[in-house]
Amino acid sequence: MIKMIISPLVFGVVVVGIAKVGNIKTVGKIGGKTLLYFEIVTTFALIIGMVVANLFNPGAGMKVDPATLSTEAVDKATKGSHLPSEAEFLLNIIPDSAVGAFATNTMLQVLLVSCLFGFALVHVVGRTTEVLVDFLERVNEVMFKIVGYIMKLTALATFGAMAFAVSQYGIDTLVSFGKLFVAMTVACLVFIVVLAIIVRVYLGLSLWKMILYIREEIMLAFATGSTEAVMPQLMDKFEHAGCNRAVVGLVVLTGYSFNLDGASIYLSLALVFLAQATGVDLSIAEQLMILGVLLLTSKGMAGIPGSAFVALSATAAATGSISMAAVALMLAPDRFMGNYRTTVNIIGYAVATFVISRWEGLLDKNRAKDVLDGKVSVHA
Repeated sequence: MIKMIISPLVFGVVVVGIAKVGNIKTVGKIGGKTLLYFEIVTTFALIIGMVVANLFNPGAGMKVDPATLSTEAVDKATKGSHLPSEAEFLLNIIPDSAVGAFATNTMLQVLLVSCLFGFALVHVVGRTTEVLVDFLERVNEVMFKIVGYIMKLTALATFGAMAFAVSQYGIDTLVSFGKLFVAMTVACLVFIVVLAIIVRVYLGLSLWKMILYIREEIMLAFATGSTEAVMPQLMDKFEHAGCNRAVVGLVVLTGYSFNLDGASIYLSLALVFLAQATGVDLSIAEQLMILGVLLLTSKGMAGIPGSAFVALSATAAATGSISMAAVALMLAPDRFMGNYRTTVNIIGYAVATFVISRWEGLLDKNRAKDVLDGKVSVHA
């Protein structure tokens, strides 16, 4: 239900944000700094996942023979999808039609159309521009009101998602992959501690208070395994907490494809786990090569069916150290690992939005402190 209104809401938020900034160079700077920040942070996330996997050795002792594994289940999960090449990735950002971008809910395509519309609006001088921006602001208010209605179903959605996962994979499956879950938990916590240090040192804010502020969105994303389900609410809350509207729109939407912190931790951890489970002893050089490949494959995941399996398979194929058939081992724990991924992704979006806003001098720090301290109502 939330996915059905994401595209028009994103369009309105980004266009109004750019129009309010009124300076295309400023918007370009925001985009450039956003990508630089994402690249640094996701690289660090990949390293953390790989280090923790080596320390915990979650796959040691499994002695799985890749020849006994079938790739049919993985093919079914990915629906035959593959990661696009660099050229395909760039060309896929351009929709066949403006309407098509909204119909398919392809976020980068919607972002492109929104940016072009916003840039054009900045150059159109006159009363018409003001009326159009005002109209879009009213539309945004209506969209957020609809999101509020849908959010009343959160408890039911959470119950259904968790009950389905446990009934499908069973308690025994959870126990058998316990070490892997523990390793993933530790890796995520280490990464969150790093983010907490960044937030405290650079922003003078508390990450814990930031997490409490978006706890409803985190809980929903954890239960559903979807970041899309909470994207509109996150953008609304970040803007309410003093982040500039243009920054919010660009950072959150770009982060959907480029700032997958949780997914980065998962991918590096899972690949080392698969190597251990199948008895492959990865050298330092081989692990560094896997890290280099992951820097590319982890950036093209968004919007691809079974994206985690596609990225794992592509990386295994590119390095040649790990059997592609071994990826099937991740089918059982993936539903729950997906909960970890989306949770850390969302915390990463939050930190990135505040950091980039502060970097550009577009963060109302006093309001941010008041909101996070609970002095200003979320609905104020």
